[in-house]
Amino acid sequence: MLRLRDQITIIQSSIWEKGEEIYEKTAAILLAALLAVAVIGCSSGNNKDQASSGVKVIEIPLTEEEYAFGVDKNQPELLEQVNQFIAKIKEDGTLDEILNRYFGDGEPQPVTSAELDTGKDQLVVATNAAFEPFEYMKGDKYYGVDMEIAALLAEHLGKELVISNMDFDAVVLSVGQGKADIGMAGLTVNEERKQYVEFSEKYYDAAQLVIVKASDTRFDDSKTAADVEAVLAGLTKENKVGFQTGTTAQFYVEGDEDWGFPGLNVTGVGYRNGSLAVQDMLNGNVELVIIDEAPAKFIAAAINELQ
Repeated sequence: MLRLRDQITIIQSSIWEKGEEIYEKTAAILLAALLAVAVIGCSSGNNKDQASSGVKVIEIPLTEEEYAFGVDKNQPELLEQVNQFIAKIKEDGTLDEILNRYFGDGEPQPVTSAELDTGKDQLVVATNAAFEPFEYMKGDKYYGVDMEIAALLAEHLGKELVISNMDFDAVVLSVGQGKADIGMAGLTVNEERKQYVEFSEKYYDAAQLVIVKASDTRFDDSKTAADVEAVLAGLTKENKVGFQTGTTAQFYVEGDEDWGFPGLNVTGVGYRNGSLAVQDMLNGNVELVIIDEAPAKFIAAAINELQ
């Protein structure tokens, strides 16, 4: 039996051989495809049945959040420029056009990153390109709401765009250490992150949602957030809940005083991105996943498309 890493390598090689056609798929669909191979090659017959049943999103928001961009505290002029730019794209309809490319019938636009060169006038953007539809990759191109805004912002400022892709929990720290000018990664505004960055005006409202296997009926009668929370409150340490490390979901699951989250009496399991968390749920290693609303819907749609 091939190891998962070997299987992924084989699939990646096949993808490159097929060229442009495969990149018409979204990054989430590619991740879901890897999941299908992993489940077939490495799991028991029982887990194959679990994977084939797909997943479902419990579309009841658990939180109310605001996404904003995290700007270097040592660049107050950049913060002012960013806020002016956000106001501009809201007023002239540009932001709505970008959102329509990912939540409507528009066509996502590719974004290219330049190489870092301290001798040039560049805008260095820290992100985590595993958070579709806000930032993701197809080939060597970046896509997503934040990435398209980043490209327009760099053009507006007359700077060359450099995208620095990293783990999500390193984004804010990178800006705080002066390694990037701005963090654009579906960042929820909170007091802890304000220690490292100055937040811009908000540009998007978000929330946390629960994803479960399609066969899971625990939330079927839930109509409100209180109903969902009641089910979650009935879980114990024997129940494993997945989340993307460093995101609001982690604080929701583990509890955080600054966020006002009491936490759940469960065993939380962190992952580098939401897709990996959902994959592990299908493999039977966690019972449910809590992640941001937009990625939750994209991941679920991609996986269910393969069923």
